[in-house]
Amino acid sequence: MNGPVAYLVTTLGCLIGVAGVVVAVVAVRKGRKAARPAAPADPFRDTDSDALRGDPRSLKPGDIVEIRRVSYAVRGSVHLNEGGWGWAEHLLDTVEGDKRWLSVEEDPDLELVLWTAEPAATITPGASTLDFAGRRYASEESGQARFTATGSTGLDPSGTLRYHDYRSQGGERLSFEAYGQAGWEVARGEQLHRADVMVYPQAGPEAS
Repeated sequence: MNGPVAYLVTTLGCLIGVAGVVVAVVAVRKGRKAARPAAPADPFRDTDSDALRGDPRSLKPGDIVEIRRVSYAVRGSVHLNEGGWGWAEHLLDTVEGDKRWLSVEEDPDLELVLWTAEPAATITPGASTLDFAGRRYASEESGQARFTATGSTGLDPSGTLRYHDYRSQGGERLSFEAYGQAGWEVARGEQLHRADVMVYPQAGPEAS
């Protein structure tokens, strides 16, 4: 092998070696970037109830949820986020066609509320107190969140939600929600005990 050819071969070998090192370094950096630390676990989370009764935080379309001995199918799910704070609302349906919503939120304890729509209601939010169906409700919180919807909810796949929540002295809830440019929808809510809810996850494309 003459001098110029030997020099060329040596140079190419060095370049290939350097390229290999660069690729390896980039791969390591990407791997480190993708490896995010796990979210801190709640030391007081009731893992026994989750194991025995299913985890409402993991509800998804197609699952079955039993609430006070009434079985519902999860028709669709709406996941909401406001400034990094998230919660979920699930559209439930019985075989008789009775539709309800179940909201799932950790604040910081798990809070489950079963909602019944009030389509005939004519009241609107904004006042500090509201009288409805024989109860007086006080304004609790209001805001705007982003949402993503899966399954059959009747909503766009994503968008914005305006809400205004009220609570009575007895703990009953009154909620106003407006998706996108739609008008206010009114619902009454009843907080559930953890023991009221049993989750039966169903196998499917979204099952983990």
